[in-house]
Amino acid sequence: MKRALTIAGSDSGGGAGIQADLKTFAARGVFGMSAITALTAQNTLGVSGVLEVAPDFVGLQIDAVVTDIGTDVVKTGMLSSAPIIAIVAAKMRQYHLTSLVVDPVMIAKGGAHLLRDDARDALIQEMLPLATVVTPNLHEAQALCGFPIATVADMRRAAEAIHRLGPRYVIVKGGHLEIERQSIDVLFDGERFDEYAAPRVETTNTHGTGCTFASAIAAELAKGQPVREAVSIAKAYLTEILRASIALHLGHGHGPLNHMARLFPQD
Repeated sequence: MKRALTIAGSDSGGGAGIQADLKTFAARGVFGMSAITALTAQNTLGVSGVLEVAPDFVGLQIDAVVTDIGTDVVKTGMLSSAPIIAIVAAKMRQYHLTSLVVDPVMIAKGGAHLLRDDARDALIQEMLPLATVVTPNLHEAQALCGFPIATVADMRRAAEAIHRLGPRYVIVKGGHLEIERQSIDVLFDGERFDEYAAPRVETTNTHGTGCTFASAIAAELAKGQPVREAVSIAKAYLTEILRASIALHLGHGHGPLNHMARLFPQD
């Protein structure tokens, strides 16, 4: 049984964050573990409160997992503050955890800030150089590269700029690029571009898509898949559960995905 550790925030509504990560790990056949960085009071309508976990206790959670069970991959999500980022990066180096997927979570779908303004530089300086893969959406990519993204060509430029910050692979997600009929993601490794396209799924049940995609990539890396294949499998999985989410009627806003669609098929 391969193992995956997520270091992220908790979503009380169950659609994103730690909850989405663990559901994805289970669906992809790996054993999931967690180190919680923050508690959020959250549902499909938005985030109404955030309570950060003390950085030392975040580190203690990582110690507890790694020194006993171990992990084949680490995925990070909401890291919230510079001190939390510093302790996570230190633990990555301490335990020589070299397989890392960084989802640079900055803003929730409803607009709530999940990364302090002064923590962006810490994320760039501490986490990106350690990352095997970083998975920004368009808003996050714009914050990291410093220029607007309106086309697939812009996505390529952004991937090049973000790659210069240190990660081995950058995948800029094009889900918010509404001029395209397909959802196109651009992967860059410093030399080669790959594009991953899938038909857009018309649904408002999209809460947790970023967490889920990054976690699916992490799960496949834990199982030994190369990065390009891991991204391809994760893209297909996300598309599948987005389609399955159309039948879900949970909450009054952006509903969750149907992570376990294969276990509970819809007629």
